[in-house]
Amino acid sequence: MRVTKWTAAALLGAAVLAGLPALPASPIHAAEVQSQVYTGVVVKGVNLRSQPSTSGSIITMLKTGETLTNVTASGSYWYKVTTSSGVTGYVSSSSAYIQVTPVTSTSSQSSSAATGLIVSGVNLRSEPSTSSSVIRLVKKGETVQVLEAPNSYWYKIKTSDGQTGYISSSSKYVEVQGQVPSSSGSVSGSTGGTSSSNSSVGSTASRDQLIQKVFEVGRSYLGTPYQYGSDRSTTATFDCSDFTRTAYREATGVILPADSRQQGDWVKANSTAVYDINSLKPGDLMFFMDYLGSTDAAYAGVDKTQARISHVAIYMGNGQILHTYSVSSGGVRIDTLSTSWKRRFLFGGSVL
Repeated sequence: MRVTKWTAAALLGAAVLAGLPALPASPIHAAEVQSQVYTGVVVKGVNLRSQPSTSGSIITMLKTGETLTNVTASGSYWYKVTTSSGVTGYVSSSSAYIQVTPVTSTSSQSSSAATGLIVSGVNLRSEPSTSSSVIRLVKKGETVQVLEAPNSYWYKIKTSDGQTGYISSSSKYVEVQGQVPSSSGSVSGSTGGTSSSNSSVGSTASRDQLIQKVFEVGRSYLGTPYQYGSDRSTTATFDCSDFTRTAYREATGVILPADSRQQGDWVKANSTAVYDINSLKPGDLMFFMDYLGSTDAAYAGVDKTQARISHVAIYMGNGQILHTYSVSSGGVRIDTLSTSWKRRFLFGGSVL
């Protein structure tokens, strides 16, 4: 085959280009970022350098999930950034290493607005309630703008793709940098060790929010192993009363007594005991006696007003209970309120 000088030149040019390292792709145009500040999240470990060049000395390795502030373009292939520890340097602007979100100035947010890093997937909802519709799942590693805290249990956020909604404010789901503004009339959660009940909750709406928070905390411990007489200073294992105590303490700040019988006495002293199982409300504690058998006859003649409490659970509504009761059951779990549990039911009542 005859090769012309033009063909040879083209082949030589292609070979030279193939030998050059690929330039990192800039996820945004340089002209767009010169006058705008971004926040960012590291999606793959990348070097933080002293200069916007691979010849710049390496300051540190930025790990996946780390949040960055004051992100500005430095040329077409580098960002100047500030780390969460306050160190400033340069990183590749390739979207393979960092995802950025513009910080805009609006009536609800400014360049100093709080930012959040999603540390565990969480539902973005249309309202600050678990009963509201789910817009989408906000995935681990995403950065969001935290617009306000309508109460102690939710953040109003704006995602990087412009969606606005509400997520749980639990640190299990989001780590926040900056001051989050509170909306007027927001519900302040109790933070101290209090034994107050209904008087600590200002309205039905706020009580419902607190109960939903109790459920969220409880679900976060699903599968935690059972241990009778578990250590009350850790959450590595639970027995039944340690679990209910932890769920209410973390969600509401209310400190219940340490064992099920004392919790039963607490409910009677601070609330109203409910003996009709069909009159229970979501969030109520439920108290049970010992298992005597699998038939109604086994419980015939038992004076439940004198029976000893041997188990406590949280009623979730719709015939479901959240509790833990044995090693073999697999630890913290959600169960249907079966006939067996109904036979053993003594009374229940509200904590809030």
